[in-house]
Formats: sequence, structure tokens, C-alpha cells
Amino acid sequence: MSVDEKGTVLVQEFQDHLLIDRGLSENSIFSYTYDIKKFQSYIGRQRKEITEITTDDVTDFLKDQKHRRISPRSQARAVAALRQFYKYLKDEDKISKNPVEKIEIPVVKKPLPEFLTLKEIEELFSVIREDNHFELRDKAMFELMYSSGLRISETCSLHLNDLNLENMFIIVRGKGGRERLVPFGDKSRNILMAYIFKGRNKILQERQSEHLFTSKRGGSLNRKSVWRILKKYLSRTSITKAVTPHTFRHSFATHLVENNADLRSVQELLGHIDISTTQIYTHLAKQGLKEVHQKFHPRGGEHEK
Repeated sequence: MSVDEKGTVLVQEFQDHLLIDRGLSENSIFSYTYDIKKFQSYIGRQRKEITEITTDDVTDFLKDQKHRRISPRSQARAVAALRQFYKYLKDEDKISKNPVEKIEIPVVKKPLPEFLTLKEIEELFSVIREDNHFELRDKAMFELMYSSGLRISETCSLHLNDLNLENMFIIVRGKGGRERLVPFGDKSRNILMAYIFKGRNKILQERQSEHLFTSKRGGSLNRKSVWRILKKYLSRTSITKAVTPHTFRHSFATHLVENNADLRSVQELLGHIDISTTQIYTHLAKQGLKEVHQKFHPRGGEHEK
């Protein structure tokens, strides 16, 4: 077996591991494989086997990537992929040492996600009419997304039977098929009841549908249609931020953290596997406090001459 063939077999076995043992999505597996194959191509030019590389080889690869002006974000992703790949090879006794284990991932400054203030939330919801059954549906949908921090894909896939109006919670099917119970508030409950008992039947007319938020043909709304609907309502407001359906989820989490919700609870509500994903919202809350301090404190900055 040639060097290239041996490396290709190991990469394929790693792909199987990601799919079968770790249950990753096709997109995640493709991302891992893309970076590993890029590294495989690089060391192939150095006439080295994928199981015989050293930490210096990985360092040289990153220098090469930097020289080619590959972004720090892409470099960080490559290091993460290689670290997992060589960890797998070590666990399978294909190698004796993980050469990527002690290589630091390039620092990538994550942009803080945009979120709406409570005033902006109220303004947006105020322009959506409740005397029109389609707008009533839209308002119920956006209220639920904000009240429960749902992803747009989770919202579109909701069934009527997933909703428990009496106990005010909803069954959400998140990434990887994981289910979680998420509560919602009184405002969301009231608008959902109005939509289900008044607007939904008018939209469906004589049709039947299992979907909670339905199109006039009885199918589920898709992400593009929800995005288009949201843009229509944003045009009625004075909001100038770059708002997407996902902004409701960011706003939900940020407002919880601002009001001292513990991070573990927010993590569970959002369905995050890793709490580090949730920690971004503490930065958002701190940024808000910083702005308040600068604006109102005599030594905050704005008042100083």
C-alpha cells in the first residue's frame, strides 16, 4: 500500500468514527475531512507519511497557511480537526503520540452576535397585526422564538402536538435529533392560543396539517420564507440593526443573562452541548453594563472633558 493510500484509508476510518461513534452531521464530517486532506496534501509534498509527522511538521504547515494568507479562523479550524484526527489515531494505537496535542489553536476573536433590546422587541411585535390571520401566525411564531430561544429550524419543524398550552412548555427537536423541553411565557401563550383557535383554521381552511406554523397549503414554513416574513415587519419599524430570525435566540439568551440567570440553565434552555458556546452571552451582558457605565457614570467616559 502506497503512502497516499495508507493515509486515505486512515482518513476514511476517521470519517466512519465521526459518523458512527460520535454521530456528527455530514457537514461537520466534511469540514473535518477537508482540513485533514489539506494537511495530507502538504505533508505529501514533504514525502512524509501521515502517521510519522511531528509537532514541527504541524507548525510548518501553519506557517505555510499563514504565508498563503489563510485566515486565523480557518487555521484554528484546521488545528482542531488535526487534533481530533491524531487523537483518534493514538486511541486506536496507530501512533504512539499525538503531535498536535500541545499546539495552541490560533486566537480568533469571535464577533458578538447582534441582539434586540427589550424596547426594540416591543416595537417589532407592535407592528404585527392580530386581526389578520397570517400576521397573527407570524406574531405567535416570533413571540415563541423569543420566549423560548428557538432556532429557526426548530421552529419550522414544530408540530401542533409538541405544544403544551396548559403547562406552558414545548418539545423541541434540536441538532443531532436531541429533544428538550423548553418553557414559554404568558405573552407567548396568549398569542399562541389566539393563533391556534382563530388564525390557524382560517389559514388551513378545510385542510389538515400536523405542523404548528403552517403555510396556506398546510405545509410547514421554511427558513427562507420566515426570513422574508421577518424583513417585511422590520421595514415597518425604526430598527436599523442587521436582524435575522436567529436574532430572537440571541436576544432571549442575552436578556436572561442580563437578569442574572445562571449560565447552566441558559445552556440547557438553548440546547448547547458545550457551555463555552453559551458563555458568549456573558460578554454581551458585560458589554451592555459597560455602555451604561460609560453613559451615566461621571468617570465613565462620556462625561469627562
